Amino acid sequence: MNKITFIGAGSTVFAKNVLGDSMLTPALQGFEIALFDIDLQRLADSEKMLRNLKNSSGSTCTIVAYTDRKEALRGAKYVINAIQVGGYDPCTITDFEIPKKYGLRQTIADTVGIGGIFRNLRTIPVMLDIAADMREVCPDAQFLNYTNPMAVLTNVMNTYGGIKTVGLCHSVQVCVPHMFSHLGIDQTGVQAKIAGINHMAWLLEVTRDGEDLYPEIKRRAAEKQKEPHGDMVRYEMMLKFGYYITESSEHNAEYHPYFIKKNYPELIERFQIPLDEYPRRCVEQIAGWERMRDEMVNNEQLKHERSHEYASYIMEAMETNVPYKIGGNVMNNGLITNLPKEACVEVPCLVDRSGITPTYVGDLPPQCAALNRTNINTQLLTIEAAITGKKEHIYHAAMLDPHTSAELSMDDIISMCDDLIAAHGDWLPAYK
Repeated sequence: MNKITFIGAGSTVFAKNVLGDSMLTPALQGFEIALFDIDLQRLADSEKMLRNLKNSSGSTCTIVAYTDRKEALRGAKYVINAIQVGGYDPCTITDFEIPKKYGLRQTIADTVGIGGIFRNLRTIPVMLDIAADMREVCPDAQFLNYTNPMAVLTNVMNTYGGIKTVGLCHSVQVCVPHMFSHLGIDQTGVQAKIAGINHMAWLLEVTRDGEDLYPEIKRRAAEKQKEPHGDMVRYEMMLKFGYYITESSEHNAEYHPYFIKKNYPELIERFQIPLDEYPRRCVEQIAGWERMRDEMVNNEQLKHERSHEYASYIMEAMETNVPYKIGGNVMNNGLITNLPKEACVEVPCLVDRSGITPTYVGDLPPQCAALNRTNINTQLLTIEAAITGKKEHIYHAAMLDPHTSAELSMDDIISMCDDLIAAHGDWLPAYK
């Protein structure tokens, strides 16, 4: 039997989207959907939810929950990953509270920055354990990674895990619709080209019938900047650097050294920057889960419509050989010629039975490549720290991070890293 394995299946809402999509896909009927999570209650919730969805949709997929990860992976053709190591409590709280003592404030902290670095350091060992299991029981499986920090984890799985991995983030497919909706521009017939790195990919071209839409986009964006709104950072970056960025303003506020600054507190209000946004979301999601649990888990009439998440479309294209285009995170291998070859980049990819084939992009505009490289520096040094086990590379990663280095001295950065290592305790391996 063909098998789709979902690691981190306790993410019940996300499992509904990705696996619900799969159960509605004709080419994936008859597949076993294998669920694994270390939280047995959440695993049981997701299993019950998917059984309800199977019954209401008439899908012929079978749902099996596993308490042994290796058995869940055994014989899988596709593996979907959505784990979060350490969760909100204690690890996300640690990622935010210790930097705050040093005056370093964050918004999301799941990509780069000091929070992104430590999220990587506690996740990479688990990812490499999954890769070791896969090499033993499903070495040819296609790994679809949804876990952040996307660029580093996808890089590690390809470079050190020995597993065919693509990183998937829906910021690419929602980028143009969200912006056009906000600016009041009709989306009909629009062609877009997007490439860069995850959460900082660039809308390189946006046209309709061959006409460049950027002049009108920038005119309307400049008007919007006169009043407060929720996407001010991205518009500011576009107006200053020339191109729109895929990921949200709350994310991009902490990827650059320009917005969250102790000496310019007025920037927080001017650009509507939601400090501590991710912990706030976590608290709201935890509080709202019991209500959602009734709506999703205990609802025998549960319905689902296919979402815009890429996973089911990728598997469908590989099963049917009908090509499908995605924005995927893959190793650079000469795709973006002015970014490092050892980086993970986000580029258009063609999917069919032969797998996932990235497309050549060439040079990014020089200012866009330069901004990407500032984040790639921290990504690559974080990988170096995780693979070598050397503490000095954690310091290097943090000292090279644009936001961290703009706010703190080198001595304070090193002291903060030491405090974070101590606070994480057994969530991290020992560093020498």
